[in-house]
Amino acid sequence: MKLTENAIFITGGGTGIGRGLAEALHKLGNKVIISGRTKKHLDATTTANPGMDSVELDISDSASIAAVAKRLIADYPALNVLINNAGIMLIDDAAGKIDDQLLTSTVTTNLLGPIRLTSALIEHLKKQPNATVIYNTSALAFVPLTLTAVYSSTKAALHSYVLSQRYKLKASSVSVLEIAPPWVQTDLLNSKEEPRAMPLKDFIEETMKLLAADANEIVVEQAKGFRNNPGPNESALVTQFNDSMVVARTEGA
Repeated sequence: MKLTENAIFITGGGTGIGRGLAEALHKLGNKVIISGRTKKHLDATTTANPGMDSVELDISDSASIAAVAKRLIADYPALNVLINNAGIMLIDDAAGKIDDQLLTSTVTTNLLGPIRLTSALIEHLKKQPNATVIYNTSALAFVPLTLTAVYSSTKAALHSYVLSQRYKLKASSVSVLEIAPPWVQTDLLNSKEEPRAMPLKDFIEETMKLLAADANEIVVEQAKGFRNNPGPNESALVTQFNDSMVVARTEGA
């Protein structure tokens, strides 16, 4: 990915990985526009980064997506990078009854939202001489965390969609990239102070280096074991990983 002279729209850009990417790309001189549902987070980020813009967006609402996409195309005609980062992560129980609201909100936010937003902007992006669509999936797309089975499933589905879209756009000016983070110190599952999670600063630095290397998949070193796991014996690591998480939760209780 070309890391300079872009107009970039980032969903979920007010906190966590989204904010980290927004600030790193802003420092390189790109025009960065962030979005999210919480205005105070957007305002805090843009105030700390003069020249960065923001727009409120409910990624779970198709009408909000359509309105924001129309506004972006009108206000930022040079827009050539979309980073689908917004997502939610909630604890569920795949061994019992899944709360329907949790199921619907997670699938709508994490899967339908990025697909809808990309669909709304794709014809505009195809008109640009050099454009990029990035999806923030997860290492859990490859080794699910059973505490968040629905979340993990949405990321696996999004990974599959990325492969299809990349193939369909291979002859166009649009590159389709995927970032698959490991556990990172963010607000997801209150992980900001979690010592087992990768520090956000370190994750952003390594991710930016990989983006500059022009890889289709951005997989930091800490996530490679997860990404390389799928295969006939993939359940062995799934069991090992989830057993370790159960033990960690018990010891921390």
